[in-house]
Amino acid sequence: ARRDRTMRRIFGAKQPAAPAPTLDEGIAKLDGRIGSLDEKIAKLDQELAGYKSQMAKLKPGTGPHNSIKQRALKVLKQKKMYESQRDHMSNQSFNMGQAQFTTQSLQDTVTTVAAMKQANVAMKAQFKNIKIDDIEDMQDDLSELLEMNNEIQESLGRSYDVGDVDESELEDELDALGEELAMDSAAPSYLGAAVPTTEPQGMESPQALGAQY
Repeated sequence: ARRDRTMRRIFGAKQPAAPAPTLDEGIAKLDGRIGSLDEKIAKLDQELAGYKSQMAKLKPGTGPHNSIKQRALKVLKQKKMYESQRDHMSNQSFNMGQAQFTTQSLQDTVTTVAAMKQANVAMKAQFKNIKIDDIEDMQDDLSELLEMNNEIQESLGRSYDVGDVDESELEDELDALGEELAMDSAAPSYLGAAVPTTEPQGMESPQALGAQY
């Protein structure tokens, strides 16, 4: 125990372990590092383009040309190193993404299975309250009621017998009706009731009265 206290005093107490990073955190961290490497590679490309432009203006084999060439080779080597690191991290990020997708798919599957189990239990409980015999009896009753309704409708729509009618008498009556309608339509409109021309009995005309006076 004394030795443990001495070790803790020298090295400090043991700290609790940090929680393991999640896949989202790991992917985000790798993507950030990949972006940083892309920026460095872009800067090296610009630097190589400048060296290439300078070398094109110098005669190959001369001191200045060889000096610039060596610097360009150094930059190119650094670029290759960054590209290798970026590709390695890209593969790691892809693998982590696949693991994340698989994990999420498994979680969705577990959720789906649990929901289906719950639905299965609910369906079984509901089917216990349903009897197929009752449904068939209900269908039979409905069929009988519909058949009775059809019979009632047919009975209500039945025509009544008004007795035998001589068709020749009906034709004569129809012809006579047509002649009356023709005569009414042929009469002039200005012909009205006849106006009496004689004076009513017991009354004298104005001329006779004037002659008396």
